[in-house]
Amino acid sequence: MTQIKISARLKALLTAKGFADKQLVLVTDDGGGKYSLHGGACSIGTKFTLIVLDQSDPEYDVAVDNNQQLALWTSAYDLIFFNDGIQMDYDQGRISIKDNAHMLDNAVQIAKGAEVLAAFEQGVPADNLTC
Repeated sequence: MTQIKISARLKALLTAKGFADKQLVLVTDDGGGKYSLHGGACSIGTKFTLIVLDQSDPEYDVAVDNNQQLALWTSAYDLIFFNDGIQMDYDQGRISIKDNAHMLDNAVQIAKGAEVLAAFEQGVPADNLTC
């Protein structure tokens, strides 16, 4: 099982936004995923988004064990971008994700999955849907 350490500050942010009790999906925002807000070939593995869902999504069925007991999920595809020692933090208004080797993204975004999918259906750019 994949493990991630989530800071108390990030948990407090998620709680304040009403997201701590939701299903959270950690995605690599590479432009090709179901919930990708932006990205593309040059940004693969450098941008990540936390997607907030009311119920789990069977396409993201890999449970991510975490110290804050959040319902956190990802996909087998997204796992290839994670190494040992994954940590997420919230500091100075930004969410960061890193592993033992390096910083992966210091501007992780949060978006509501239903709004992202609705925008895609309407052909509206989803890059302004972050929470």
